[in-house]
Amino acid sequence: MRVPRAVRRLVRVAGFSAVAAAAVIAVALGAAARSDARGQLASAVFVTSVAALVILAIARRLQFEAPSARAQRVSIILRAAEALADCELSLAVAAGLYAAVALTGDSASPLYPLIYGFVAFAVSIQGRTGGSLATGAVLFLEIAQAQRTGAGTTIIVVHLAAILGAAALHAVFLRGTFLLLRHRHDQRIKAEILAQRQSARDFRLIASTLGAESRARRERDDEESMLAAGSVEVISASIYFTLGLLKRSLEARTCILLWLDETGTQLTIKECATDADTVIEAPVLGLSGALGAVVRDARPLRLAAARPNQVPYYEAGTEIGAFIGVPVMDGAHVRGVLCADRPHPFSDDDAAFAAGSSDHIVRAVQSEQVFAAVERAKYEHERFYQASAMLGRALTLEQVMETAFDAAAEIAGYEAGAIALYDRTTRKHRVAAARTNDGGRLCDPTRIADLEFRDNTGLVAMAVKNRHYLPAQGDARDLRAPVFTRRIRLRNLQSLLVLPLCSGDEAIGSFTLMSSSANRFGKDVREMLGIIANQVAVSIQNAMMYTKMETMATTDGLTGLTNHRSFQERFGDLLERAARHHQPAAFLLCDVDHFKNVNDTYGHPIGDEVLRQVARVLRGAVRKIDIPARYGGEEFVVVLESTDLAGAVLLANRIRNDISDVVVESEQGPFSVTMSIGVAAFPDDGTDRATLIDHADQALYHAKENGRNRVVSYREHLAATTRRAS
Repeated sequence: MRVPRAVRRLVRVAGFSAVAAAAVIAVALGAAARSDARGQLASAVFVTSVAALVILAIARRLQFEAPSARAQRVSIILRAAEALADCELSLAVAAGLYAAVALTGDSASPLYPLIYGFVAFAVSIQGRTGGSLATGAVLFLEIAQAQRTGAGTTIIVVHLAAILGAAALHAVFLRGTFLLLRHRHDQRIKAEILAQRQSARDFRLIASTLGAESRARRERDDEESMLAAGSVEVISASIYFTLGLLKRSLEARTCILLWLDETGTQLTIKECATDADTVIEAPVLGLSGALGAVVRDARPLRLAAARPNQVPYYEAGTEIGAFIGVPVMDGAHVRGVLCADRPHPFSDDDAAFAAGSSDHIVRAVQSEQVFAAVERAKYEHERFYQASAMLGRALTLEQVMETAFDAAAEIAGYEAGAIALYDRTTRKHRVAAARTNDGGRLCDPTRIADLEFRDNTGLVAMAVKNRHYLPAQGDARDLRAPVFTRRIRLRNLQSLLVLPLCSGDEAIGSFTLMSSSANRFGKDVREMLGIIANQVAVSIQNAMMYTKMETMATTDGLTGLTNHRSFQERFGDLLERAARHHQPAAFLLCDVDHFKNVNDTYGHPIGDEVLRQVARVLRGAVRKIDIPARYGGEEFVVVLESTDLAGAVLLANRIRNDISDVVVESEQGPFSVTMSIGVAAFPDDGTDRATLIDHADQALYHAKENGRNRVVSYREHLAATTRRAS
C-alpha cells in the first residue's frame, strides 16, 4: 500500500516534468519538422500543443508554492518539489523553442538566437538543477537537429561551443553574482530571524530582572507582543526537544503533539518529529479514531496494532503498527494529545515515559503562562506607579488635568478624553479640559471644550450623581444614553469609561475616556483608572488650594489687584524683557485725590468701596500683558508693556476720566472722586525700576501741586522745573 501512495505523490510532483521530457524527445525525433503535406499539418498541431505546454509550465511555476517545512521534513519527494518545478519549466521551454525553430527553418530560423537567451536565463535565474537540465536539453536537441538536417561537424561543434560558452559565462559571472547576493540575503534573513528570536528570549530576561526605568520604553501592545514572542519561542524549543528525546527513547517512527482548539472539537499539529513521509499536511484534524478516544476518556491509549483509519495524522492506508496516545492534561482539562507509533508494541515503561513527557510539556506551557501573567501584572503596576508619580508632581490646575490624561495613557489606550468639573451650587458640569489623540475622528474637541450643561440623563451626570463609573463593562456599542448631552455626537465609539472624580464623599467632577477600539477598559484597567481618578480628584482640589494660596500671596485682598511685593517682581521682569527686545515701556503712578477726606467724611467702609471701584476701572482699562497693582494706601500703579510715552499719557487720561465718571453711593448721598497720575517712560526717563518709580513719583507730586485731577509726565515736570529755574 505504501508504494502506490509514494507513486501518487511522485506523479503529483514530477508528472508534469515527465510530460515535458516526452515533448523534448518528440522534438528531437523530428515531430515538428515533417515535410509532406500531412506531416506539415501534424507538425503544426504538435507545435501548438507544445506552445500550450510552455504556457502551462510558466503558469505553474509562477503559482508554485513550496511545501511547508514540516512536509519537507517528512517527505523526500516534497523536498525536491521546487527543483522539479524548475525542471519542468526548463524542459517545456526547451521543447517549445526547438519546435518553433524546426517549424521556421531550423538553424536558419530567425528565432534561433532565442536559444542562447533561454540558456542564459535558465543558468542565471533558475536553481542549479533547472539550469543544468536546461543546458543539457538544449545540447541534446541541438545534436538531434544537426543529425536531422545533415549539418557539418564544424557547424555542430561551433553551435555546441556557443551554447556551452553562453551557459558558462552566465554561470560564472551573472549566476555567480546572483548566488552571492542571494547567499548574503539569506544570511541576513537568517541573522535577523535569529536576532529576533534572541531578542524575544532576552526580553523575557530583561523584563523579569530590570525595572521600568531601566528598560526601553514600549507601548502596552508592544510589551505584550514581545512577551508572547519570547514565550512562544521558549515553548516551541522545549516541545521540539521533548519530542526528539521521546522519539529516540521509544525508538518511535513518529512522535507528534496535537493541540485542541478553543471549541474542543478539532486538533492541530503543533510539532512533529518523524522518519515517515506520509504525515499529512492538513492544519486541522477531527477527533476521530484513537485521538478521539484519548480526548474523550482523558486517559492514555495503547494499541498493539492500530488500523490505518485510527490515526488521522497519517495518509489514508498507511500501516501504523503499535500506537500510544497520552492526553496532555491541564488540571482536569484535556489540552491536547501526545502520540507515538512504531512497528512493535509499547510497554508499561514506555507509556510512563510518554506520560512524563506530556507532563513536562504542560509544565513548560504553565510556567510561561505564569511568567506572562506576572510580567503583565508587573507592567500594569509599573505604569500605575508612573501615573501616580506624575500626578504627584503636578501643582496647578492646568498641570493636573494635562497630567491626568498622560497618566491614563500609561494604563489604557484611548483616542479622546475630557475632564468636567461639577459645581454643586449651580448644579452645572463644565468641561475644563479635553484631549484627542486621533485628530478629532472620534469627536470634535472644539465641541466639548468649555462645554457647560446641567444635570441630565447623560452618563457624565449620572456617574457624578451615583459616584460610580459608567457604563458597567466599559462597552459603548449598545449605548443609548448620551455621554455629555444629546447635542454632542460621538462617532465610532466602541469603548467608553466615565469615572467620577471623588474626594471623600463628594464628587467634584468626572473623567471620561473614549476609544474606537473594543475592550479597551477591562476590569483590571477600570480598577486602576478608578484609583487614578481618585488621585486626580485630590490633585484638583490641591491645585485649587494652591491657586488660592498663590492668589492670596500675590493679590491685594481688598482690590483683587496684584499686591506690592508681586508687583515689584513682575515690574523687574518686564523691564528686563523690554531691554532684551529693545521695546519701550511706561510706568503710571496713580493717587486718589483727597482720599483722607473721603475716609473722614464717609467712613472707612466707603473708602474701601472707592478703592475697589478704582481697581475695577484699572482692570478694565489695561491689556492682559500689562500690570495693574495696588501700591499702597490710595496709590495704584500700572506698568504698560510695549507702550511709549504718548500712548501711556493717552491711557492715563482715559483712566482719569473713567475714575471721574464713577459714582459711589453713601448714606450722605452719592459722590465722585478724581485721580492724579504721574507717568515715566522706559528707557528715556530711566532704565531701572527704582529710577522710573522715583521719576513717576516726582511727576505725580507735580500734578498734585498744580490742581490735581490731571496727568503729568516726567518730561513735562522737567520742562516746568527748568522754566521756573530760569
